[in-house]
Amino acid sequence: MENFRKLGLIEPIIRALENEKYKNPTLIQEKTIPAGLKGEDIIAESATGTGKTLVFGANIIQNCCTGRNIQALVLTPTRELAEQIMVNLKRFSRYKPLNIVTVYGGVSINPQIHSLIKADVVVATPGRILDHLQRRTINLSRVKILVLDEADKMLDMGFIEDVVEIIKKCPKERQTMLFSATISREIASLANKYMNNPIRIAVENRVDPTKMAQIYYDVSDNMKFSLLVHLLGNEKIGTAMIFCNTQRTTEFVAKNLRLSNIKALAIHGGYSQNKRTQTLEQFHSRFAKILVCTDVAARGIDIKNVSYIYNYDMPLEDKQYLHRIGRTARAGETGVVINLISPRDHEIFRRVMYHLGNKINRKQTPELKKIRCLVIRDNLRQWNKR
Repeated sequence: MENFRKLGLIEPIIRALENEKYKNPTLIQEKTIPAGLKGEDIIAESATGTGKTLVFGANIIQNCCTGRNIQALVLTPTRELAEQIMVNLKRFSRYKPLNIVTVYGGVSINPQIHSLIKADVVVATPGRILDHLQRRTINLSRVKILVLDEADKMLDMGFIEDVVEIIKKCPKERQTMLFSATISREIASLANKYMNNPIRIAVENRVDPTKMAQIYYDVSDNMKFSLLVHLLGNEKIGTAMIFCNTQRTTEFVAKNLRLSNIKALAIHGGYSQNKRTQTLEQFHSRFAKILVCTDVAARGIDIKNVSYIYNYDMPLEDKQYLHRIGRTARAGETGVVINLISPRDHEIFRRVMYHLGNKINRKQTPELKKIRCLVIRDNLRQWNKR
């Protein structure tokens, strides 16, 4: 743990890290924690899964105390990421406890109003914070650390105007830490306007392209699911994520995989917060090793040791393809990306191939046995045989 001590962390945090079996800091932690502890504003270019929660978490724990109102606010794009951050902050603060509260939509606001009364740290999505500000059930006047996590995703999801409104409610004399996988013009403009001489820190994405195999199969629409079952049945996949573009397709794939005796879980924006939380708990416990998801539902979820990425649907934007495949081949591990390309996917796939320099290899589609599926007719809960 000596390398963590050298970063300036106090002993209660060191003890918590020992409990969590941490050995050495990641690159983003090495570069960013010392500047954060000094109170510097920071722009960190770093992807999900690089250990950035400890970067801002250590700063919050080390510089905040109980009973002095809300001293730290962490804004994040999704409910799942808010919960994940809260869990990690509680682990890191085991020996210096803080009252850490999550605030997000999709659940009753009344329990949040009650919990905010004694909150020291709030982890929240922008929309629900605005609700509390309008109701005057949250006071940000004593915030001294503001964290904007996954800023690029908040921009993509249309939250930046909300974020700006929230920033304006925080004291001008504060520390701001911004984390983003990419620093776009909009993100840079936000930083220039609302941050004080920020230090910019960038680390390479932990995805190692030399350890990632990318392949594709040409397949007709009506045989795509049969190909997926064939591939899952013939590979030792470990943990896999299967990406779909719609809630309907996500339900279709997950339901029919289970009917084909393949354990799979689905997650998408149509689920209630309780259902989404339960699904992630089951997946993290390895009840099932296959998660079928939409891009929106997967945003910000840090799933470790993903060995296979399946693109059942090609994403509508080629940059989203990079976000998807960035979940495998991390931290020295190998990974495989498999694209199931039907005629309607060709145009976007050509753009992806162009941007990657044709580094995706074609594989011969095997002879397949047609699998009869259940299909959705009217809504996500109504299934019929085809």
